[in-house]
Amino acid sequence: MRDLNIKDSNIISGLEKDEDTAIDLSLRPKDFSEYIGQETIKRNLQISINAAKSRHETLEHILLYGAPGLGKTTLAHIIAEEMGVNIKVTSGPVLEKAGDLAAILTNLEDGDILFIDEIHRLNKIVEEILYPAMEDYALDIIIGKGPSAKTIRIDLPKITIIGATTRISLISAPLRDRFGNIFRLVFYNDKEIKQIIKRSADILNIEINDDAAEEIAKRSRRTPRIANRLLKRVRDYINVQGRDIITLNDAKDMLKSLEIDPMGLDQVDREILETILYKFSGGPVGLNTLSAVTNEEMSAIEDVYEPFLIQIGFIARTPRGRVITELGKKHIISYK
Repeated sequence: MRDLNIKDSNIISGLEKDEDTAIDLSLRPKDFSEYIGQETIKRNLQISINAAKSRHETLEHILLYGAPGLGKTTLAHIIAEEMGVNIKVTSGPVLEKAGDLAAILTNLEDGDILFIDEIHRLNKIVEEILYPAMEDYALDIIIGKGPSAKTIRIDLPKITIIGATTRISLISAPLRDRFGNIFRLVFYNDKEIKQIIKRSADILNIEINDDAAEEIAKRSRRTPRIANRLLKRVRDYINVQGRDIITLNDAKDMLKSLEIDPMGLDQVDREILETILYKFSGGPVGLNTLSAVTNEEMSAIEDVYEPFLIQIGFIARTPRGRVITELGKKHIISYK
């Protein structure tokens, strides 16, 4: 689901864009054997799925969290495929009223999966409707107002709720506690991203050299969605030139034109680092101040840029704000 606070032109954003929809569907793994990375999560999910199937029970509710573009939606679809059930996809912001959720829940069947993306953005009233649905497979509906109001309980099919979020800290404790399985998706390593790029290229009927795949992988911020997006850009580059093999030079030329450096940082990443280093002597800098100086939304800094910069050790959070590390300083100085 898209976040309108993030600039659509930002190619290194892990958030889904319109251009990703069609390509994500064609490249999405269908089962665990095709899904590269997140080995611990896959192993634990496979155990839960096999156990539920052997007992002919509904799968426990699952919460997936991690940075955008790491494969939460893909995992939800694979779980449905492995369980042999239908999946209904929605998102927190879309469910504005209790009636919106009730309409979806009453149209599901036993064993079905309801996938709620951005579940941390659920309306509080809608969230409270979800509690009995998760615990008792029931829906409490209030009829009337005031002293004459009555509550009617409607039985629901035994379903599985899969929630996905980039901000687990924003999920209330009562909701979080109702999930039997909570998994954190981590950033991928370059080897895994390279495998994903090679697999995607094969599906898209593109020939790509090993060193070219490795180069794209290094600049993909350890995120599959960004890797596929960059692969698509490089594919367009060679197609315009009438060629159908991606070489190392092709990858370097296109990524240079996109201003994505060898660490996967773009112009905004570098602006954030430069702001902390040069304007605030290395920090600490508060998020509000950083947002005002760089002219980037706070949500963009927190959800898109900061997680990766922290992951690679270029910035650190302190109680007083963000500071640039020695690694971050060296990168900015050498890039200049």
